[in-house]
Amino acid sequence: MHGIAIAALRDLKRPDLLERRAFLCGGWVERRETMPVMDPATQDHLADVASCSLEDADTAVETAKRAFLDWRERLPAARGKILRKWARLMRENAQDLASIMTCEQGKPLAESLGEISYAASYFDWFAAEGERAYGETIPSHLPGSRLSVQMQPLGVTVAITPWNFPAAMITRKVGAALAAGCTMIVKPAPETPLSALALAKLAEHAGIPVGVFQVLTGEAAPLARRLLENTDVRAFSFTGSTEVGRILLAQSAATVKKASMELGGHAPFILFNDYDLSRSVSDCIKAKFATSGQDCLAANRIYVQRSIYDRFVDRFAKATRELNVGHGLEPGVEIGPMTRPSVAGKCRQQIAQALSAGARLVCGGQDSPLGGNFVTPTVLADVTDDMVIAHEETFGPVAAILSFDDETDVLSRANFTEMGLAAYVYTNDLGRAMRLTDRLEYGMVAVNTPKFTGAPIPFGGWKQSGLGREGSRHGLLEYLEAKYVCFGNLAA
Repeated sequence: MHGIAIAALRDLKRPDLLERRAFLCGGWVERRETMPVMDPATQDHLADVASCSLEDADTAVETAKRAFLDWRERLPAARGKILRKWARLMRENAQDLASIMTCEQGKPLAESLGEISYAASYFDWFAAEGERAYGETIPSHLPGSRLSVQMQPLGVTVAITPWNFPAAMITRKVGAALAAGCTMIVKPAPETPLSALALAKLAEHAGIPVGVFQVLTGEAAPLARRLLENTDVRAFSFTGSTEVGRILLAQSAATVKKASMELGGHAPFILFNDYDLSRSVSDCIKAKFATSGQDCLAANRIYVQRSIYDRFVDRFAKATRELNVGHGLEPGVEIGPMTRPSVAGKCRQQIAQALSAGARLVCGGQDSPLGGNFVTPTVLADVTDDMVIAHEETFGPVAAILSFDDETDVLSRANFTEMGLAAYVYTNDLGRAMRLTDRLEYGMVAVNTPKFTGAPIPFGGWKQSGLGREGSRHGLLEYLEAKYVCFGNLAA
């Protein structure tokens, strides 16, 4: 495996997409201080990316503030035209963008290609949605007055993005912000800056004006803090862990910023005995192991009704054993490395704790023959609610299977968490499906399908899984403020 990512980056059709400089103030800036980017599968060194200073963060905000004055005045159709061109350039360079993503993030190349398509769709969606930022007219309660509400852009905004979806989590935020008339500074994860910089290169070619979109690379914590303490930043969007989300929310409190955050997930996958067993196994594999399990939507607690429990465990374990593990650039690979060593370590700790507490190891285990950041896809049966894996997000290829007796039992257990991002329900009983979708305390519920995301839907969670929504018309509203206007004395 060693050298495969280095060779792939050397063979890009557009070598200029492999950028190492930060994108600030409409240009590319080098810095003496740099941060290394590594292949998580092999630990091969891929690049050294500019490590921006706190002063760079201040300059980026000043530039974005000036750019906002012009950008907000452009017609929504004009802003949308640039977003559509950016999306087109992403599709034209999808193979290179996907190769860069797999090299720095580790996910299989097919998944990276899928993410590029998914990411581009947000630019197309918000290009159109920006033209529908409607206000309203209010029937007046004041004689001779006319009342209205208009939606106006917030101003300078910030996106702090994660390493598991290094393109889509940028475009989902940037598309909404720019379509609304805001400017945005992106702070990508230190593990995956190359994808963000490649997008910036295409933004430049799409005609993004100076300061409307910037990419600030470097150490996450100090740069994020500096941006959130700046009074000229009006809003921020963050995707990542609930723990970090709490910190960012506290840092932004002094300046009362508008916040949209998509935080941790702990998704239940609930399977009743009236649903087709083969299809449920296939769908559960997809819901659990996409992005090698490093997905906030991943099925973290797999609840199976007792009468079909043993059969499901056997079939699910068989399908898990057949998953192909390896470097994401190798043909046919379905499970890549964990992007961070700490994620692999957490998987191993959860497996060990569950086994010591009485769980049954059906397949997999802690050690992978590939070593390093690789975790063998693992199935744990007879998991109980008091085990760590049942109440903490795993974020890796470890499946925890629990049994349940009836609807009331599983509903109570599925809701017994501070997380509330997504839930999966599998049943052919329409009444049961309706009852559960009404009562599950989650922002998104998928019935009989593992696939439900996309640009038109309001992505977000309840409870400590986040604030606000991304995608859909609700995502645009995160970057708009309502302004009420009263015209008086019109009858005079």
